[in-house]
Amino acid sequence: MMSPNTTPTKHKKVPDWLNSSLWSTTPQPQPPSPPPTTVSTTVNHLDPPPSSDSSSDNDSPRPIIPTRPDSISPKPKPEPESNGTTSTSPNSPDSIPVVVDDDIAHHSQLILQVSKKVVNVKEIRSLATMGVPDTPGLRSTVWKLLLGYLSSDRAMWQAELAKKRLQYQQFKDDLLMSPSEITRKLEQAAIFENDELKGDSRCLLSRSEVTQDEHPLSLGQSSVWNMFFKDTEIIEQIDRDVKRTHPDLLFFSGDTVSAKSNQEALRSILIVFAKLNPGIRYVQGMNEILAPLYYIFKSDPDAESAAAVEADAFFCFVELLSGFRDNFCQQLDNSVVGIRSTITKLSLLLKEHDEELWRHLEVTCKVNPQFYAFRWITLLLTQEFSFTDSLRIWDTLLSDPEGPQETLLRICCAMLILIRRRLLAGDFTSNLKLLQNYPASNISHLLYVANKLRALPSS
Repeated sequence: MMSPNTTPTKHKKVPDWLNSSLWSTTPQPQPPSPPPTTVSTTVNHLDPPPSSDSSSDNDSPRPIIPTRPDSISPKPKPEPESNGTTSTSPNSPDSIPVVVDDDIAHHSQLILQVSKKVVNVKEIRSLATMGVPDTPGLRSTVWKLLLGYLSSDRAMWQAELAKKRLQYQQFKDDLLMSPSEITRKLEQAAIFENDELKGDSRCLLSRSEVTQDEHPLSLGQSSVWNMFFKDTEIIEQIDRDVKRTHPDLLFFSGDTVSAKSNQEALRSILIVFAKLNPGIRYVQGMNEILAPLYYIFKSDPDAESAAAVEADAFFCFVELLSGFRDNFCQQLDNSVVGIRSTITKLSLLLKEHDEELWRHLEVTCKVNPQFYAFRWITLLLTQEFSFTDSLRIWDTLLSDPEGPQETLLRICCAMLILIRRRLLAGDFTSNLKLLQNYPASNISHLLYVANKLRALPSS
């Protein structure tokens, strides 16, 4: 019996909406809703075919504890249990009814806004956060607007795009050239200058005229050969990762000409980025962040846009990564802006909104959020959900005027809340296995909860 002087431990009251049946394990199967006839489903074929045998918990791999984002490896994506638009009971107080007419109106408003001569980007953000329809070319334009690659003035688009695409081509010409090609050009320039001085006299550079920085054995910091050898290791890592990008999608993998062309484009973008950003270079997994951008832009039905996909994807990739730059800088890992600080923010967010779950995971079960949140955060959830679901999540990520990181943390927190009953019933091993192999979920509900956390009072 508790003594009168003993003060019982108090936990923050869990909001009533968290106790809804909505948050029970995986969603129940629902009959698929017929899509509107005016919306194209251009990415439905991307989902991998369902496996013939279902894996039980006993067959699942043992938990893996990563130490750095560099060690992240993709995990198999679970097949959704339902293609329905909602998984809640009609009687649930937290159910989100789907009204087809409202969806069509939302899509029409978004198309109308994008078609205006002067685009209201604020209105685009408001509409896109609810999802961008699969109308061909629409998501491509919307994402470019959200990432600031296109200005609000439509009349400026052609000139702005031409300038950026030319700039990217110059980057490739300067940065993807081999040392022998650089030396050859220097020799040709010297020959031309020599011809100007000596008339018809034509000769190659003599051995004494080859500078130290142009010699293959030079160790000088400015030596093109020394820089080339330093880049070789990073380029080899990029090559390995690009070949592993979405192996379940023919768009990125396989022996087809188009797949190899797409891989080569990803490779070029990542190499150019690494050379232009020596403080970060390349971190394993960046290919997974680039892939959705490249796919969406490549799928644009506009021939000119599809042809310039590499340049457009590069600049949008740079803009997107700028919001998460510090998460990829190893020197900042333990700083207030590094990846560990970001994971701590996720832990505090969970504690604020569901202290019972936070205490069970981190105090009782000793599940350090770094064990699962490294991949969630650094890869922007691309490995936790199917490719099509990732695109929908990114609609919301890119739409937040506060920047994608705060929205990402709310979505990660919502992911924990969605499976709170299973987590509360689990121990260290089962919970870590569950979090490293996140179950199929209804994305609409996930984003609904994440948005509710934005304004939900902590007490």
